[in-house]
Amino acid sequence: MKIYVYKRFLQLIVVLFGISFLTFLLTYLSPGDPARLMLMSTGVAPSDELVSQVRHELGLDQPFLLRYGKWLGHVLVGDFGISYKYDRPVLDAIVSRLPATLKLTGTTMLMVVLISLPLGIGSALYRNRFADYLIRFISFAGISMPNFWLGILLMYIFGVKLQLLPVMGSKGFKSIILPACTLAVPMISKYVRQIRVIILEELSQNYITGARARGVKESAIMFKHILPNSMLPIVTLLGLSAGWLLGGAAIVESIFVWPGVGKMAVEAIFTRDYPLIQGYVIWMTFIYVTINLVVDIWTHIQDPRIRLGLDV
Repeated sequence: MKIYVYKRFLQLIVVLFGISFLTFLLTYLSPGDPARLMLMSTGVAPSDELVSQVRHELGLDQPFLLRYGKWLGHVLVGDFGISYKYDRPVLDAIVSRLPATLKLTGTTMLMVVLISLPLGIGSALYRNRFADYLIRFISFAGISMPNFWLGILLMYIFGVKLQLLPVMGSKGFKSIILPACTLAVPMISKYVRQIRVIILEELSQNYITGARARGVKESAIMFKHILPNSMLPIVTLLGLSAGWLLGGAAIVESIFVWPGVGKMAVEAIFTRDYPLIQGYVIWMTFIYVTINLVVDIWTHIQDPRIRLGLDV
């Protein structure tokens, strides 16, 4: 087990280094002059002399490898540079937006778990009946709707027409309902179908047939056997989704003007705020691979077949 953890940790480090290099390379090759854009955002006329001075101060006139080496050296000690847009350390800017992203992530995941589990189980138990067809049809419709279109639709219905919920900002509990629903609906639709498949696979196992032959109640079969054995793949899927949400759902946060990490990343792209873009990508990569590592370790601990290298 220790060897496996060490190997995965080394893989995490390699992935982070690879992503950092690619991100730095892409920002280096991207069009536009961040020095000129930074001056324009502050209302200063960007003359050639002033742009050259700012580029020199920011180190943008140095060779690529030298800039990357200096940046990587600072990153290894926790210094991601200074944001051009906010004029503050990148790490501080990301941390300041984390509470809003954590709040949105927690609300979305709670909705996904509370809704997708019973619907997925019910769809499997009533296989090829009206309830199953209805749940599958609704889940298919939910998967088919893009996030941005669903968000605009919810804003129009509940914000403009019915005037029940606010459509922008993060003032109070009501503000989180629409962005959380926009994120949750496609995820719920996807998980309902996946949970259905997992439950059906467990229902077809020989030990379920044996339990029924011994007269074990269906409720006991479900809660003592099927659900515990189904949790491993379900938790894996939920963990990966949580990692994606913690990275910031950029489109949804931008639509609802939710002050999270994703919206900040979109603003950084438009203003060519390279240090902030690079810091955001490193943050998202770290969160995603870390949660993936934690889920894999938990799976190894819970499933002896994986721990012993047996076929599952």
